[in-house]
Amino acid sequence: MKNDHLRYKGFVGTAQFSNEDDVFFGKILGIRDSITYEGATVKELKKDFKAAIDDYIEFCKRNKWPLKKSLNGSFNVRIDPELHQLASQAAAEKGISLNKYVQHAIQSAVEEPAKEYQTKAKKRRLKN
Repeated sequence: MKNDHLRYKGFVGTAQFSNEDDVFFGKILGIRDSITYEGATVKELKKDFKAAIDDYIEFCKRNKWPLKKSLNGSFNVRIDPELHQLASQAAAEKGISLNKYVQHAIQSAVEEPAKEYQTKAKKRRLKN
């Protein structure tokens, strides 16, 4: 089953369909809690997702909790040894560390979808 994602106020949530239950459902990603939402239609799913985000933001504000899960910026990545060799060589050629090279690659990878989403959102606002 392919997972699609919903976005609202900087949050991302999954969007799936249960054939057994005949319902769309999902959960908010990147937060400390486990918050789910559902709907009989895609429109209802999106509405419940947005309501769940708004409720979560209010809950965090009331309790003075951070909105997103806290990460320390360090993680292990396992890749093919040949790719590791190529990345190390490319980093050396640029005169930067492998960590910095991987950071640039990840930053480029996450900026593209964010720009695409912002462009689509702007076009939707202009239509309305």
